[in-house]
Amino acid sequence: MRAVVQRVERAKVTVDGEVTGEIGPGLCVFVGVTHSDTADVAVALASKLATLRIFGGDDGRMDLSLLDTGGSALVVSQFTLYGDARKGRRPSFVAAAPGATAEPLVQAVVDALGDLGVATATGRFGAHMAVELTNDGPVTLVVDLP
Repeated sequence: MRAVVQRVERAKVTVDGEVTGEIGPGLCVFVGVTHSDTADVAVALASKLATLRIFGGDDGRMDLSLLDTGGSALVVSQFTLYGDARKGRRPSFVAAAPGATAEPLVQAVVDALGDLGVATATGRFGAHMAVELTNDGPVTLVVDLP
């Protein structure tokens, strides 16, 4: 699994004019799934996201996690994270898992975050989504798990 993680002041997803997910301070997480990913990888990603120390403490250092701050997570599926644009002008998406495989694994990330006590919101799998966010920092990381 691959995630692009952005520390945000707020974020929301809209599909066909309807807000499907919205958070205040926390993380906006774009999640891509590849063919070899499993439910165990999804749980491991959720654990990493919940405990990733990228929020500032009293001394200004990045010492706090979502669990420490009580922040939320907006999780958005994004198969294009596995796009390969090294050749030609059109990216190849052969490394991205098909929707039938990816959707339950993205949901497993959301469920595992909830089990850890992180409030979550989501987009709509497979839909054309408009994502709005206010980056905090900005802080953006790529997290790859085998």
